[in-house]
Order: sequence, then structure tokens, then C-alpha cells
Amino acid sequence: MAERRLVFLHGWAQSRQVWFQQRACFPDGLFLNLPGHGGAPDVDAEAWVDVLAEQLPDEACTLVGWSLGGMLAMALAERFPDKVASMALIATTPRFRVGDGWLYGCDEAVFSAFAEAAASASLKTLNRFFALMLHGDGWSRADYNELARMAVDREQRTSAAGLAEGMKLLAALDLRQSLPQQPALLVHGEQDAIVPVTAGRWLAGQMHSNDLFFPGACGHAPFLTRADEFNTLLKRWWQQS
Repeated sequence: MAERRLVFLHGWAQSRQVWFQQRACFPDGLFLNLPGHGGAPDVDAEAWVDVLAEQLPDEACTLVGWSLGGMLAMALAERFPDKVASMALIATTPRFRVGDGWLYGCDEAVFSAFAEAAASASLKTLNRFFALMLHGDGWSRADYNELARMAVDREQRTSAAGLAEGMKLLAALDLRQSLPQQPALLVHGEQDAIVPVTAGRWLAGQMHSNDLFFPGACGHAPFLTRADEFNTLLKRWWQQS
């Protein structure tokens, strides 16, 4: 088995609980909560990268980042190259919003849905966001409900500050001119309704990467909905990288 430790960074409004299928497959992995998420303390957006860097292992690790967690993984790898040997980036984009010459961001309707969820911090709007993550996967209502039951931390919900500060990062981060140079595995669902697959294809063309675009019915969270395939892919790549 590879000596480098796997460190998992989840996405906005979720927690490390969302990796429940990976926690079973990679028991030695380090599963971090983003600030204000899963019971972690609130931190101003500008300090998130530094706070996460303090939690990384002493030896260079492999970051596994999903969505906002993937953006933060890239920022960590660029700012602290000695701490990050490689990355697996899931549904990740260098810039979340359309604009400033970037055509592959989420549309304004999706961004408005994020903003509404952040502003209200209500369980109803956050549940709608979770449903949007799985849009395109073709799951039955019963299977969707069971997946949500397992993946969402109902006891330690994301704080209002965590939602708001995460939104600041989603609105402001633009990593196009500072892409890290470490080897990367890129994974993206073809039917992603939040981060267009074109963003993943752009990254694949810019980075030293292996990449897999899940075809057919696969949305924003392939590690959730295609867990067996994803875990096999990640383990093989990790052990060979």
C-alpha cells in the first residue's frame, strides 16, 4: 500500500460524513471537516486554507477533494507544495461562477440556489441542494432517501457562518492562473448539474493528470452514487502514483 496518507476534503454544506463509503474502504484516511462544517469551528474565509494546512500530516499526503473541497485542495497544493504530493479532484473547477472570460462555471440559477441556502440555512433549502447534487443519477426516491440518511450529518449541521464563508470562497476563488503542478486524478460526472463537466475537461487539458469522466447517469457526486467504481479507481491510482 502507498505510504502517503489520503486526506479527504468534502464540499460546501456537507461534512466528512459524506465520505461514509470511503471511510469503510480507506480506514487509515484522514477525513477533515471544513470550517463551520460538521462541528468544526467557524473561521473567516480568508483563513480556510491556512487552517486546513495546519491539519495535514507532517509527511506529504494525497488530497482527495470534492467540489469546494477540490478547489481548496488545489489552493493547498499550490501554496504548500511540500505538504501535498498528489491530488484526486472530484467535480472540481478552478472557478465556480461564469464570468471574467470563464464559460464553464455554474449558471446563475444554480449559484442563486446556493446563495438562498446560505442565507436561510434552513434544512429544507439544504435538502434541495443535496437533491441537486444527485440530479442526473436516476436514483429512485427510496434509494435517494437512504443515501441521504447515511451521507448527511443531521446532528452537527453546517453553521450559518460556515455556509456564508464557504459562499465567499465559491464566489471569489479563481485558480486558473495558479494551478498546482502535482500529479492529479480528475473525476467528473457527465451529468453534473452544479459544476459543468466542461470545467473538468478544461482542467484535464491544463494539468498533469489522469482523468475519468463517468458517462451516462452520473451527477455531482460519483464517489457517492458510483462508490464501488470510484473506490477501486482511487485505490489503484493512489497505489501507483
